[in-house]
Amino acid sequence: MSPRSHAPSEPPPDPSAAPPAATRGRPRKAAVAAWIGSALEYYDFFIYGSAAALFFPKVFFDPDDPATATLISMATFGVAYAARPIGALILGHVGDRLGRRKIMVFTLILMGLSTFVIGCLPTYAQIGTAAPVLLVLMRVLQGLSAAGEQASANSMTLEHAPEHRRGYYTSFTLNGTQAGQILATLVFIPVAALPDAQLYTWGWRIPFLLSIAVSVVGYLIRRNLEETPVFEEVSASDEVSRLPLADLLRHHWADVLRVIGGALIATVSTVFTVWALAFATGDTVGLEKSTMLWVGAVSNAVALLAIPLWAKLADRIGRKPVFLTGSLGSGILVFAYLWAISAGSYPLIFLTGILFFGVVYSAANGIWPSLYGEMFPARVRLSGVAIGTQIGFAVAGFAVTFAEQIAGPDGDDWLGVAIFTAAICAVCSLTIASARETYRVPTGRLGEKPDSAAPSGSTRPNGSTKPNGSTSAAKSVSA
Repeated sequence: MSPRSHAPSEPPPDPSAAPPAATRGRPRKAAVAAWIGSALEYYDFFIYGSAAALFFPKVFFDPDDPATATLISMATFGVAYAARPIGALILGHVGDRLGRRKIMVFTLILMGLSTFVIGCLPTYAQIGTAAPVLLVLMRVLQGLSAAGEQASANSMTLEHAPEHRRGYYTSFTLNGTQAGQILATLVFIPVAALPDAQLYTWGWRIPFLLSIAVSVVGYLIRRNLEETPVFEEVSASDEVSRLPLADLLRHHWADVLRVIGGALIATVSTVFTVWALAFATGDTVGLEKSTMLWVGAVSNAVALLAIPLWAKLADRIGRKPVFLTGSLGSGILVFAYLWAISAGSYPLIFLTGILFFGVVYSAANGIWPSLYGEMFPARVRLSGVAIGTQIGFAVAGFAVTFAEQIAGPDGDDWLGVAIFTAAICAVCSLTIASARETYRVPTGRLGEKPDSAAPSGSTRPNGSTKPNGSTSAAKSVSA
């Protein structure tokens, strides 16, 4: 008799046991890669916003008509947001077909190159109207890149994260975005202090040219990141959707609409970052550029601390209460912030700016990665988040242009801009109030109907179960 026959038989596998180490996610590594990559990528994206408010009207547009130049410069900021839905369609499809990691690397390279080229462009004085045309083309490429960046990083961190800490780990994507905004603001502070002769010739180019180094660092960090266990499981079981967009719109269209409505909250960011900066430093109010840039830098620094705290709270009490606190609170505090600017009081501007953008807006801003990602199953998650957010962000991007028109020819109707922003926040709040709460739903069941999450059924490798009578949880209709 062989020795094997004397060995005790192995017990059957425990369906409730944790998955083997090989299939476990790497939440910390994914969160760090998402944080650093998002910070570097959105450094590139946000330096354009500062330049559009402070320098581009005189560099790329007709200096003899400053009001029109400012309006068109603000519109070019929104062009990237208009391009983002197109990028979402393309990159969302590729990401749900081939994986999250490939998109994270590609978007970083595309953003870095297009931003570097902006720093090399000739000005309006040198080549006339061809200058803004080239500027818009590069801005479109930035928008295509940004469309896939956040959605792929969100999906990556969510699918690596432990189920009870998905909100916390996915918040690192937006935390990195805030860090990128801080870096973009800080780099412009010494540039803005240059004399006009240097500022409008070569000084404004420095932040854009630095993006090539930023991109190299980001690539080195992301190139060795593993694909998520959730996507590998879907791929191994041959459940990858051949047409993610068709699958998404057939089964999850209601949640796509919810994401679009919720994503309009980005209006708060664009109004704070671009329109309020132009309003404060324009001829009507005339505040110092460097001081207002410091308001943005300090507010974003506070957001770095606030975002993970709000995310931890959302893992305890749910996504919706935290998001609604941020959206409704932002709709109220925008009045205080813009009033403080109109009064020209630096202490009040810092106080209201930090409370408004650093603390309260962070509640919505830090929670939406988990809130939106948890609405969809893995097979269409990247497409659902990318398409929904980028359509909403496209509207939010042009909020700067709308605000400039609402403010009137003198650019001083801050109350009208505040009412406009508050109305958008109300729409976001009503939309998210209709969503399903998902913070206690197992990762393998995300995107299912509430009544399909029966406790019985077959066990998946990640410890979740399929409902009886269903070949794939991903085929269920979203709530």
